[in-house]
Amino acid sequence: MTYGFSEAEPKQIEKRTEKVELGGGGLGSTSSSVTITKSVTTSSSTTSRQKSGGAVARSGSDIKDMLLRWSRAKTKEYENVQIDNFSGSWANGLAFAALIHHFFPDAYDYKELDSKNRRRNFELAFKTAEEKADVYPLIEVDDMLLMKDKPDWKCVFTYVQGIYRKLH
Repeated sequence: MTYGFSEAEPKQIEKRTEKVELGGGGLGSTSSSVTITKSVTTSSSTTSRQKSGGAVARSGSDIKDMLLRWSRAKTKEYENVQIDNFSGSWANGLAFAALIHHFFPDAYDYKELDSKNRRRNFELAFKTAEEKADVYPLIEVDDMLLMKDKPDWKCVFTYVQGIYRKLH
């Protein structure tokens, strides 16, 4: 039975040998040993489940791209928001505010936000996400302010992923 894997020559075969002692360990006890050989075979071919989009884990870059596309789609109608990455695109807080506003338009008036008032933008977005969507603010407002125009992409990515999980 092949379970959907394509038949191809194995890329690598690894054998490991382990010696296992069986028996007691006390005085006068006898023990015997068994040698176990394990073979692990990996293949360079792609599984048919991967090709068909089955339940196979995505790569990190696939997830990043998907979240960027999702964020862009949710914020495309918002002024002063251009999401190209998980760093500078989020630096003034408007991308966070627009993303949260998309799901909770009555929470605040997005048009009143100013890109120069970064603290207010972050506070409003993070507080609304926590109160209305139960998304815990993994990023501190003060940390975002300290990072200026280059927030740590991993922090932003992780937080946006949390928003996606709750609101998708």
